[in-house]
Amino acid sequence: MATIKLSSGHLMPLVGFGCWKVDNATAADQIYNAIKAGYRLFDGAEDYGNEKEVGDGIKRALDEGLVKREELFITSKLWNNYHDPKNVETALNRTLSDLQLDYVDLFLIHFPVAFKFVPLEEKYPPGFYCGDGDNFHYENVPLLDTWKALEKLVEAGKIKSIGVSNFTGGLIYDLLRGATIKPSVLQIEHHPYLQQSKLVQFVQKQGVAITAYSSFGPQSFLELQQNRALNTPTLFEHDTVKAISTRLGKTPAQVLLRWATQRNIAVIPKSNNPGRLAQNLAVTDFDLSEADFEEISKLDINLRFNDPWDWDNIPIFV
Repeated sequence: MATIKLSSGHLMPLVGFGCWKVDNATAADQIYNAIKAGYRLFDGAEDYGNEKEVGDGIKRALDEGLVKREELFITSKLWNNYHDPKNVETALNRTLSDLQLDYVDLFLIHFPVAFKFVPLEEKYPPGFYCGDGDNFHYENVPLLDTWKALEKLVEAGKIKSIGVSNFTGGLIYDLLRGATIKPSVLQIEHHPYLQQSKLVQFVQKQGVAITAYSSFGPQSFLELQQNRALNTPTLFEHDTVKAISTRLGKTPAQVLLRWATQRNIAVIPKSNNPGRLAQNLAVTDFDLSEADFEEISKLDINLRFNDPWDWDNIPIFV
């Protein structure tokens, strides 16, 4: 299986299974079946609200001897309400207990924004709830303070590698200057409509691995009925992508995933369909040509589907 060597020394699979929007009712079976199909990286988060079920699927596979714990790479993410250093371990402990694991392989700061703390017994996961109905409330917690708390949890053996998600170049630039343990991974929205090539170039040069989410562009956001997604032509039907897929005898999804993995960017697609599960995993054994990359580069329109400005005018990407 193709992997990326992280700055922490650990190996991360280049292709994984994303747990965002995996239905609670079917999550345990989906995770178990994905392990059976050969997946080893599972990308989850506290905010996805399905870590218990994901944990059940992992436990079943471990109990049956399908896989050993050290062969799996389990990612979770610290949600926005738990940035205060005194709450970071509380949140991680909840993740570990839900997943029924002693450690996670990778723990990311989900967004560079600190919401007001909500006690776990009040609402978990809190989503956008900040303790006061639909109103947003924030905490004055610098990112480096949260990062230092994560570093301590690496030393305690509860996390193997730490990283960030939805961070811009400037925030990473600053974090690298204050961090004792360098971020191992940056996870970003990355697809032909949002290529972020300067960010990719800078981050990879710093020895930070990249994981792409929403590799299929608007696809992930259609079921959320998001207007930007509904009004954007799907990448699966785009002439450029279709032409490359026809020439290579691969599906459009495989072309989009290989576009990332060929540049050493990890991908985390999900599927309930056994055929597609296998296809999505088989995206490291063929290559796009230089001309293919040039054609795909023309699709970049800096179109971001996951933007906290939509939540409460949070200026991460402005």
